[in-house]
Amino acid sequence: MKQEDLAFYGIYAQRLEEIHDMMLREIQAILDGISTDSEKAPAEHLKCRVKGAESLKEKLRRNGLPETPESGLTHLSDLVGARVVTHFIGDIYTVLDEIQKSGKWQVKKVKDYIANAKPNGYRSLHVIITIPFGVGGIDTMDAEIQMRTIAMDCWASLEHQLKYKKNIRSTALIVEELKRCADEMASTDLSMQTIRDLIQRG
Repeated sequence: MKQEDLAFYGIYAQRLEEIHDMMLREIQAILDGISTDSEKAPAEHLKCRVKGAESLKEKLRRNGLPETPESGLTHLSDLVGARVVTHFIGDIYTVLDEIQKSGKWQVKKVKDYIANAKPNGYRSLHVIITIPFGVGGIDTMDAEIQMRTIAMDCWASLEHQLKYKKNIRSTALIVEELKRCADEMASTDLSMQTIRDLIQRG
């Protein structure tokens, strides 16, 4: 955590870092458990982060909430977030199944933006989990695990730049092109999954 983030989170900082490390360790163990002699671990990469203070305050402000760590811990589900990027769509649901079966966390909600893409083309699967917290009178907190394919992750990175970069010309054209690319990538992801399934059947 950066110095300014440590100062903002105060008494909660150490526990947030502990949860960050625990999520990283436990998700990696789940991924390793899925791999076999013939199949490598299903994730291309795994990342985890504690939301930066400025990013948190901006999100709280957008939602009309007090700009405090307590408000974030109480009202938001992505103060601590992990991202699992897989090669194939099927791997996402395999990982989801293993998370649910592991019993490590209480799964509060699953938001499937792969089966039901957002209007702008965003696709990802979000798993909201509840984790014991136990600091400053806050008993539990929600955290988020996002899962997406490499193609979905590439798209989301561009869309994020569009959302936060100022003074972009031709925004409407870019939005339209992003939506077209999202649909084409989704079609390719499905085709790649089909080919993989055919290869595995032998």
